[in-house]
Amino acid sequence: MVSVAHDGEEALALARGGEFDVLVLDVMMPVYDGFAVVRALRDERVTTPVLFLTARGEVADRITGLDAGGDDYLVKPFAFDELLARLRALGRRTSQPADVRIVGGGIEIDLVRHEVRRNGEPVDLAPTEFRLLEYFLRHPGHTLSRRSILAHVWGYEADADANVVDLYVHYLRRKLGDALPLTTIRGAGYRLDAAQ
Repeated sequence: MVSVAHDGEEALALARGGEFDVLVLDVMMPVYDGFAVVRALRDERVTTPVLFLTARGEVADRITGLDAGGDDYLVKPFAFDELLARLRALGRRTSQPADVRIVGGGIEIDLVRHEVRRNGEPVDLAPTEFRLLEYFLRHPGHTLSRRSILAHVWGYEADADANVVDLYVHYLRRKLGDALPLTTIRGAGYRLDAAQ
């Protein structure tokens, strides 16, 4: 799945709350430029590979981008096949076998069998509830915005109705109770607190 940000602030929010194989950033974005976005991510120990794709091709710009924490730098105009090859190479550096089980607090999900257990007892979740729970469990302690949740669980763009997130969070809370220490962060989204 591909998510699109229209400025550096949105890119930073998506990268903080999302699980991406590679980030492709333009240097000249509104609000925060690409260099600032990467510096902020690296300061927060976000290690997702970053490819700068930009018209700024001076050697000094390339050095700045790589020193800021970028992994590759491609100058416009570029050959599309080269872009794809560079993205594949960055993806290979970080590819790891997928987790088959995720455990958090009293909850365990099995991604192969598509099963959920609460304190050892099976819990029946609908497919969307399952994806939402998986997203929360993969990002404990992170405040996840409704926009980020929509993009990663439903695949919607930012203009989708965020009320559906609140509805499905309600479903999860009803089915999982205290085993799901999920906090509502007013005006920001939701945070799965560290396992008790």
